[in-house]
Amino acid sequence: MTHFIEDVLDDLIEKNTNFSELVIILPSKRAGVFFKHHLSQKLKETIFSPEILSIETFVENLSQLKQATNLELLFRLYDSYQALTKKEDLESFDSFAKWAQILLQDFNEIDRHLIPQAQIFEYLSAIQELNHWSLQEHQTDFIKNYLSFWNKLKQYYNHFTDALLQSGIGYQGIIYREAVEHLESYIQNNSKTHVFVGFNALNTAEETIIKELLHNDVANIYWDIDKTFIDDPIHDAGLFLRKHRDSWQYFSNHPFNWIGSSYTERKNIHAIGASKLVGQAKSIGVILDELIREGSDLSNTAVILGEEELLIPVLNSLPKEITALNITMGLPLKSIPLVSLFEKLFLIHKKSDTSYYYKDVISILSHPLIHMIFDDESGNCAARIIEHIQLNNIIYMSVGDLRSIVKNHHNTLNLLFENWENNIDNILKTCSTIIFKIKAELDIEKSKNLLELEYLYRINVLFNQISELNSKYDYIKDVASLLLVYKELLSNETLDFKGEPLNGLQIMGMLESRVLDFETVIIASVNEGILPSGKSHNSFIPFDVKKENELPTYKEKDAVYTYHFYRLLQRAKNAYILYNTEVDSLKGGEKSRFITQLEVEGIHNMNHKYVIPKVPQIERKQQSVKKTKAVLERLEVIAEKGFSPSSLTNYIRNPIDFYLEKVLGVKTDDDVEETVAANTLGSVIHNTLEEFYTPFIGKALTVTELKQLIPKIEVTVTHHFEDIYKKGELKKGKNLIIFEIAKRYIYNFLTLEIAALEEGHRIEIVTIETESRVPIQIPELGFDIYLTGKVDRLDLFNGTPRVIDYKTGKVTQNQVEIVDWDDIITDYSKYSKPFQLLTYAYMLSKKQQLELPAEAGIISFKNLNQGVLKFSQKPSAYSRTKDSIITEDTLKAFENQLKHLIKEICDPNIAFTEKDID
Repeated sequence: MTHFIEDVLDDLIEKNTNFSELVIILPSKRAGVFFKHHLSQKLKETIFSPEILSIETFVENLSQLKQATNLELLFRLYDSYQALTKKEDLESFDSFAKWAQILLQDFNEIDRHLIPQAQIFEYLSAIQELNHWSLQEHQTDFIKNYLSFWNKLKQYYNHFTDALLQSGIGYQGIIYREAVEHLESYIQNNSKTHVFVGFNALNTAEETIIKELLHNDVANIYWDIDKTFIDDPIHDAGLFLRKHRDSWQYFSNHPFNWIGSSYTERKNIHAIGASKLVGQAKSIGVILDELIREGSDLSNTAVILGEEELLIPVLNSLPKEITALNITMGLPLKSIPLVSLFEKLFLIHKKSDTSYYYKDVISILSHPLIHMIFDDESGNCAARIIEHIQLNNIIYMSVGDLRSIVKNHHNTLNLLFENWENNIDNILKTCSTIIFKIKAELDIEKSKNLLELEYLYRINVLFNQISELNSKYDYIKDVASLLLVYKELLSNETLDFKGEPLNGLQIMGMLESRVLDFETVIIASVNEGILPSGKSHNSFIPFDVKKENELPTYKEKDAVYTYHFYRLLQRAKNAYILYNTEVDSLKGGEKSRFITQLEVEGIHNMNHKYVIPKVPQIERKQQSVKKTKAVLERLEVIAEKGFSPSSLTNYIRNPIDFYLEKVLGVKTDDDVEETVAANTLGSVIHNTLEEFYTPFIGKALTVTELKQLIPKIEVTVTHHFEDIYKKGELKKGKNLIIFEIAKRYIYNFLTLEIAALEEGHRIEIVTIETESRVPIQIPELGFDIYLTGKVDRLDLFNGTPRVIDYKTGKVTQNQVEIVDWDDIITDYSKYSKPFQLLTYAYMLSKKQQLELPAEAGIISFKNLNQGVLKFSQKPSAYSRTKDSIITEDTLKAFENQLKHLIKEICDPNIAFTEKDID
């Protein structure tokens, strides 16, 4: 295939052009690199290279102005706004920055298209007055201020542009306007021939410059369009070039170079629907892999990304065989990990400068780049701080609290968490110090961290720019303003990649492809709202005003992308067009009209397919673990230590959970309890009752002594909460409610006991929170086996022994009743609570602490009005007859089931098999 640039060079060579006397002007710098490459291949003799410029550089040279950064423009515009606005009407800088970017874009468009400023600003002011009822007798202050803003737009513009011109800088639009002003003198003092190559849509300033140079016979222009598009009066790909051909007087006497006919040549076009960005990225990887296997030259292949967000997924999806790669598009700075770190820092200091929320602290300390700088010979201090926060349940902490946790890295903790005091200079210096600390760590293995070091450099440059401008203007007053400016700037900043532009696979955005031709093109994100962008209107200038003043609207912007899309296909032999098939609330899931247009045109046969990721069908199998020698040895250790009622019921519920917890020792990581957990509440109530009732062991309860405990409830509950909940907050939110519930539970329980005593019942405490460990004889297993557990309370109620278990959750009477003994070791949902009660009764009986007959029951604090919910045996599920007395026969029947369960647990032939749990 021949390239457009090669055709241009062939024509210039044929005309015996002196290249050293040329100024070559192209749409982009990238095109200049390819132009120079093709020129070196075409020429057979040594020459002085022509001057090769992008249109932006040429216009900048012509205007004698330098392009200002976006940040500097923002500060200077606020300077003009401040100078022309009454003090009482002034918006803060952070509020101003939210709409100033749009105003700058509008100023840019007005100047690029050489619109008379007075005309358009007066037009806009008149429209706003009509919209806001200027003829009303009573206007609100808001409407008056709003109309005042629109009336002053011209003043803002004049003050702003005058200040820029005096400084020798400008935004793109004013640079273009000034270039037109300097054009006449430039032509008089320049004898070189200007060659414009590959242009399409031109703003009024560009059009004026090119037409004037053509008129003075110091320029040539080469268009790149196919007859299919330019001869079709409604095809958007030829919209601008038809206009130039028909309206420029120059072309009435000169040829229109060139109109080609490559588009109708045979092409392999594939439209591929894929799910989301990842689906498209993976599909690109597969396509490139196929091209490599077919022996295709990837130097003549381009991947065109419609969205910047696709860059990283695509890079991660490239086949490993690709070693030569050139990326022409930038990576948005807002998507790099370092950006989130400083955003988090700004946010926590915006909220508070004295006490920080634990999740914010952990988030910063867990950031990979921060975590790294806390390494020392004793391990990682950040990890120790996080562990300390979780173990001690700390919700809020100061920098002093953090320093007290570790001996080292106090300076780093100060940098991150010490009071920033809204001193912007110090904040920015602190951020730079953090960057250099991270850099020092990355420099240790520099070759492995080149990309991270580039991130650091770019963010540091950004902070230096903010610092320099704020030291001059002093508009950023606090962390909130700094955060907003930081985010605003990042939305427009990119990290540019460097590579060998002429070798290997090319990855670029749509605009970077101008003038370039490739044999194979892969175009991604060809969806409505992306390619083309559609009816997006980020401007203060209404649509009809733009039409009236011949400013570009969405119609013209769509035509620009139509041209670039079709121009990529014009000379290509193979094209892969990918689009997202998934509906998205913001971007939509509709394929682009470009694909539909290709289908309707019928010029090329298009292979359309949908790519669906291979999802392996995973058959849900119940996990099963055989009992190896090591497992059996571990079970002997557990048996020696003792099976607790909770571990046995855990096995009944799901054997695999028992295996994970008891055999492997797998435990869930305890996180900070922001809200008091149920088990914490239960522990507090158990511990409070233990403290209250321990003095009564071996004694009968009295009304007087129990009433004396009531005033002590708050102090005792608080003490046990602080002991378990550590530094967790108890005096606000849900925790305050739970704290009050705990107090109420204890009060209600004591009141219930007092009422029983007042009714004439006698309650004598035998033991409280007694640890028990008793042997159980199972000769078939051949090793010692014990049961272990803590019994909440053993008392005598009117002389009858009772085993009591406290439950803070709700328990009902039917949950402590048993019908079939065989179900007690198989049905967890029905019989877990009777199993626990009988285990406690069995252990106490074995220790001869419980005389039979006896009773066992649960006191449910959520069902306290039911009193003690007694264990009972029933002949059938529907029987009203039940027996609440535990006898030798009862415990013998339970012992048989208990031994059967333990033998099953220790049986080498019975695997730990997972159960289905609702």
